Amino acid sequence: MEQTYQYAWIIPFLPLPVPMLIGLGLLLFPTATKSLRRMWAFQSILLLSIVMIFSMNLSIQQINSSSVYQYVWSWIINNDFSLEFGYLIDPLTSIMSILITTVGILVLIYSDNYMSHDDGYLRFFAYMSFFSTSMLGLVTSSNLIQIYIFWELVGVCSYLLIGFWFTRPVAAKACQKAFVTNRVGDFGLLLGILGFYWITGSFEFRDLFQIFNNLISNNEVNFVFVTLCAVLLFAGAIAKSAQFPLHVWLPDAMEGPTPISALIHAATMVAAGIFLVARLMPLFIVIPHIMNFISLIGIITVFLGATLALAQKDIKRGLAYSTMSQLGYMMLALGMGSYRSALFHLITHAYSKALLFLGSGSVIHSMETLVGYCPKKSQNMVLMGGLTKHIPITKNSFLLGTLSLCGIPPLACFWSKDEILNDSWLYSPSFAIIAWSTAGLTAFYMCRIYLLTFEGHLNVHFQNYSGKRNTPVYSISLWGKEGSKISNKNFRLGTLLKMKKNGRPSFFSNKVYKMDENVRNLIQPFLSIPNFGNTKTSLYPYESDNTMLFPILILILFTLFVGFLGIPFNQDVDILTKWLTPSINLLHKNSNNSIDWYEFCNDAVFSVSIASFGIFIAFFLYKPVYSSFQNLDLINSFVKMGPKRNFSDKIKNAIYDWSYNRGYIDAFYGTFLTVGMRKLAEFTHFFDRRIIDGIPNGVGLMSFFVAEVIKSVGGGRISSYLFFYFSYVLIFLLIYYFLNF
Repeated sequence: MEQTYQYAWIIPFLPLPVPMLIGLGLLLFPTATKSLRRMWAFQSILLLSIVMIFSMNLSIQQINSSSVYQYVWSWIINNDFSLEFGYLIDPLTSIMSILITTVGILVLIYSDNYMSHDDGYLRFFAYMSFFSTSMLGLVTSSNLIQIYIFWELVGVCSYLLIGFWFTRPVAAKACQKAFVTNRVGDFGLLLGILGFYWITGSFEFRDLFQIFNNLISNNEVNFVFVTLCAVLLFAGAIAKSAQFPLHVWLPDAMEGPTPISALIHAATMVAAGIFLVARLMPLFIVIPHIMNFISLIGIITVFLGATLALAQKDIKRGLAYSTMSQLGYMMLALGMGSYRSALFHLITHAYSKALLFLGSGSVIHSMETLVGYCPKKSQNMVLMGGLTKHIPITKNSFLLGTLSLCGIPPLACFWSKDEILNDSWLYSPSFAIIAWSTAGLTAFYMCRIYLLTFEGHLNVHFQNYSGKRNTPVYSISLWGKEGSKISNKNFRLGTLLKMKKNGRPSFFSNKVYKMDENVRNLIQPFLSIPNFGNTKTSLYPYESDNTMLFPILILILFTLFVGFLGIPFNQDVDILTKWLTPSINLLHKNSNNSIDWYEFCNDAVFSVSIASFGIFIAFFLYKPVYSSFQNLDLINSFVKMGPKRNFSDKIKNAIYDWSYNRGYIDAFYGTFLTVGMRKLAEFTHFFDRRIIDGIPNGVGLMSFFVAEVIKSVGGGRISSYLFFYFSYVLIFLLIYYFLNF
């Protein structure tokens, strides 16, 4: 076992050759590299699969032996300063490694088909592999400096992937917004790291925790300064995990490709903030008030994310706010000291939300057949509905993910969320009321997303959606090549294949391109499975291909069964608690997690009742409307409660406006921060030019005029000099006379 741990350093570096070789190949042999592009996808999946197997092996050893392994080597040594690099393998590391690799592999398989139309296919897989390296390096880091290095690399990958379609102005703005927002938190994280180094003299976690606990027990620290440093460390987690008030970047990050949303913004990168707080829990737990602050931020994020998801029309944006709310639950649990519950919900939510995002990608994939490449339409739930009979596999998988997130047993999120809700009663009744109410809101908005997307009748108002085989579909590809009469239900592949003569179309071109049938079959993914999924050609919405359905079906299994990790069946301690025992012991907590099944069932009935109530309200409000009305104006009028409003309708409309306009938080930032900073910059510029530079410039100008006057006086005549001399003497005598009399 010791020998296995010694090779754990390969975990973060194994996926790294793929982006390096892709970059080198595109630089030296661009044509050959592009012609073998599916080979790079295979290598990405293969290397990440090796990391997954290695991580699982380490996890099994940890469960059996409750061991922790750390290896470090000196990097910089200078007098009293020593900076070390290394890796730490403990339960938290192994949990995150398994999450990153399992979800990452499924997303890469899914992406092979989803991105097959795109000229940026190789660039996409290079970014994804580099992200996997950065994230694995982050979770295996043994000190704060190493975490900060990989923390920034993860941010760079997020920036590149959010702005993957950088020719779209909206995507370019979204990646800039994510970058700037995260810089606020990252600057706080850096200051916090330096502050704790000043206090303890160490960056290493083991030494840092031991030294700091000794200082606290001996009362040798300034608690105000320590609390400030802890808040600065937590600021990094606030930004990366989209916690209030630095959450504004996450919904806009949905401008990236849907597989990015599934991997980075649902399962892994946004979990980095949760990971950081969990890693530093031995530090935070001994600092007064910081745990209360963490739980306060968590409960605000829980409720805010749920309310902002209520009226979103973009399917991915609704799921993004759901992610924000669920991350708030995890942060709340950590603030309450419920370490196990937070990590349990991290696991269950990662797989359930990845399932939902990949399902939404399948929906968007099918909707593009009807509306062309237009994110505002292909992702708009108001234009969906009635998709059940057309994409049944996607529909059933999305329903399971929805029910899991709602907290319906025996699906994964039920077990973890129920623990957090029960722990909240012991911590704070007011927090518990908010958390339980938000559970009902979660069930409402998730059921709303499902109903608007799949139930009722199709709400697309396009003439081409008539079911006629000869009805053309018009579209344009962002990355594809121009052609006429290109084919099939997937217009993106058609535009990629046809007509090299005419060159590349502009994304903002007004031209339209007609598509025929059966072009999709010309390009087959390398992981194609025969006779799996729907291969019929139709102008109706269609089921996704094999390589997109396979990861979805695997994630269904995770959603069904991963929750059982936290249930003790024939033993006193469940697998998850046994797995986390070393970390729990580090927090000086009792690792025994035996369940009183009678009490558990009583609590479960209450939580399931709240979730069922939310589902019932969503079904009552949205199912009849979207089954009866086909007119978009009538739908919007109903959603906003009509033009004639009584007092209750005004309240409903205010709630709708609050949610749809993101709680006016983005507008507030835009008005008081963006505009305010510009005004401050303009005032500073004016003050610098007119005052700071104006004073010396004015003195110089006055000297110039005085010199000019004196120059004109000096004419060289003695009579003139005597005249001015006696004039000055006379003036001074007159002044002296009047001052004395």
